[in-house]
Amino acid sequence: MNGAREPDPGRNDHRREGRWQGRRVLVTGGAGFLGSGLCHALAERGARVTAIDAMVPGTGASAANLAGLPVELVEADLRTADLAPLCRDVEAVFNLAAQTSHMDSMADPANDLSVNALAQLRLIAALRAEAPAAVVVHASTRQFYGRAQYLPVDERHPVVPPDANGVAKFAGEQYWLLEHRVHRRPVVSLRLTNCYGPRMRIRDHRQTFLGIWVRRVLEGEPFEVWGGEQLRDLAYLDDVVSGFLLAAETPGCAGGTYNLGGASPVSLRQLAEAVVAANGGGTYAVREFPADRKAIDIGSFHADDRAFREATGWAPRHGLAEGLRMTLDWFRPRLASYL
Repeated sequence: MNGAREPDPGRNDHRREGRWQGRRVLVTGGAGFLGSGLCHALAERGARVTAIDAMVPGTGASAANLAGLPVELVEADLRTADLAPLCRDVEAVFNLAAQTSHMDSMADPANDLSVNALAQLRLIAALRAEAPAAVVVHASTRQFYGRAQYLPVDERHPVVPPDANGVAKFAGEQYWLLEHRVHRRPVVSLRLTNCYGPRMRIRDHRQTFLGIWVRRVLEGEPFEVWGGEQLRDLAYLDDVVSGFLLAAETPGCAGGTYNLGGASPVSLRQLAEAVVAANGGGTYAVREFPADRKAIDIGSFHADDRAFREATGWAPRHGLAEGLRMTLDWFRPRLASYL
């Protein structure tokens, strides 16, 4: 499991520590999949949370993802909004606002750049003026490593982006790390693998191939597996959220870029079998990659995330079978609301 070791309960149990109680926290992209997951966790820990989200149609952002939470949701685009009042005196920022569709990035690279890089500069400037000491945990991606030159992929792997999204996301990450080097802001960048769980986008495959698989098996329809032999590691939502919180809580992480992996890698064909098993039934067909997808596919990937585990004591607590079962169980009664 990518250098797995037993998690240290004393370092990985945030509820017991209570360190978020009363702290003012900003979550960008807060109505989306990972952002709303963080909002739920922070609200449970007593933080005062403001979620910013542009609520762009088709991205998976939804006010329903935050229903019932004592969280202020501000509909605002980082590219145009007055960010100063939203950043004033915040103590921590979890930065998940992004354009994540690889195909959309290739169709409109200028828009991708505006969200993933230029908007980051506006947020950096606002925080520099209004919250110069706030810790920032930035959601980055393994995508810009491109096709793996070796496995597992560690943070020293060359950056060879396979698409416009990888280029823009790498630029955005580097702006944040520059802010740490020049202005000494505590910044941590987490390079995420495939993440899944409650509230992820399942309508289509714009953000994750696993989402449409979940939809199809819950609808009793077959789903398609493209290729089938590529390896992937997958991280369940609660484990990803735990990683973000630990990154913010660990001063020694400041200035670092860390891979955040998940359970042991499986082939896409094995993953399809696991989805069917977790659902208690279902069918799939293995297909060749569509030509436009094949051109930017990264092949097999799984992360070496030992550096982050050693720095924080983090380790995933949810295996693939359990995570898939919990995901399907969560969506089953809510399916219509996410289509």
